[in-house]
Amino acid sequence: MKINSRWLKCSGLLLIAAGALMGCSENDRPLDTPVRFEGGIFGTFYQVTIADPLTQGEANALEEGFLAELNDVDQAMSTYRDDAELVVFNDAPLNEWQPLSNELIEVLAISHSVSEASNGAFDITVGDVVNLWSFGPEARPEEVPSDAELSERMATIGYDAVEIDTQLMQARRSRDVFADLSGVAKGHGTDRVGAYLDQQGIENYLVNIGGELIARGYRDLEEQSPWRVGIEVPHNGVPEAQHVIPLESMSVATSGDYRNYFEVDGERFSHTIDPRTGRPVKHQLASVSVFHPSNAWANAWSTAISVAGSEEGMQMAIENNLNVLMLVKENDHWRSVASPAFVEYFDEALIDELGIEAWEAPAANR
Repeated sequence: MKINSRWLKCSGLLLIAAGALMGCSENDRPLDTPVRFEGGIFGTFYQVTIADPLTQGEANALEEGFLAELNDVDQAMSTYRDDAELVVFNDAPLNEWQPLSNELIEVLAISHSVSEASNGAFDITVGDVVNLWSFGPEARPEEVPSDAELSERMATIGYDAVEIDTQLMQARRSRDVFADLSGVAKGHGTDRVGAYLDQQGIENYLVNIGGELIARGYRDLEEQSPWRVGIEVPHNGVPEAQHVIPLESMSVATSGDYRNYFEVDGERFSHTIDPRTGRPVKHQLASVSVFHPSNAWANAWSTAISVAGSEEGMQMAIENNLNVLMLVKENDHWRSVASPAFVEYFDEALIDELGIEAWEAPAANR
C-alpha cells in the first residue's frame, strides 16, 4: 500500500496546530482568585497569594520568576550550601577584602546598621553562642553551659568583626567569626518576591515566607478589603491570633520566645540569646512585631527588640521611629503595647478597637 507522504506532512502540521491550540487554550484559562502558590524554601515555607486576575499561563510565569528570586537569595545567603556566597565569604582569609554581590552587601549593611543602633542586641555572628545553649544545629544536651565555656564562645563573636565597604561592594572579617544571616535573609527574600511582583505589574498580593509577610493592594478587589494578618500568642499551648491587623503596602516581621525553650532545675531558659551577655533573655516580652516598608529591616529589628525587652526595646523603637507592637506576659494574661509610630500609623480608633495600649514610659524614666 502506497502512503501519500504529502498527506502525512499535512496531517503532522494539523496535529501540531491542534496541540498548539490546546496549549494556548490551557495557558489562557482564567483562574479563580485569589491564586495561591506554596512550597518550601530556606528550610521553611513560602506562600504567595495574588488577588489580581490571572490566566494559567501568567500564573506559571510568575511562579517561575519568584522562585528564581528565592533561589538567588538562597545561593547568596544559605549556610547549608557549600557553594553559597556567604559560606565562601566565611571561609575566606581574615583581613582580606572579598568582592560580594549587591544583595549580600545590602543585607550585611542592614545587619550592621541595626546592630549599631541596638547596641549589639542584633548580631549576625552570635551563632556559636546559640549553639552552646542547644538552639543551633549542634547536637548538644539541654544543659546550662559553664562560665568557662560561655567565655570561650563569647570570644568568637562580635558584629564589629565584619567590615563592609558599600562603595566598592566588598567585605572582610577581621576576626574568625561566622556570619549567619538567618535573622534577616527571610525578610530579604520576602522583599525580593514583592519587588519582582511589582515589576510584573501585580498590584494585589500577600507574600509569606516563614511568617515574614509583605502586602500590596487588596485581598478582595470588589470589596477593596485589605489583607489581614494575625499576631499570635499561645492559649493552652496552642497559638491563637491575639490581634488581626490590616496590612496595606506594608510588611511585618515577628519574633518571639514563647515557643522554644528548655528548663533545668525549674528555671526556664529562652531560645532568645542576648549577644551582649551570651545568656538567654529573662524579661517578659514574649512577642515583637515590627511593621516596616522593608521586611529585611523589620526582620532584623524584631530580633533586636525581642532581645532587648520591653523597656529598652521600646526606647529603640522610639529613637528609630519604628512601628512596633509588643505582647508582654503579665501573670496569666497578655498585655499589648504599641510604639508611638504604630499608634500614629494605624490611628487611635483601631488601637482602641483592638485593646492595644499606647506606650507610656515608666514614671522613673519620665
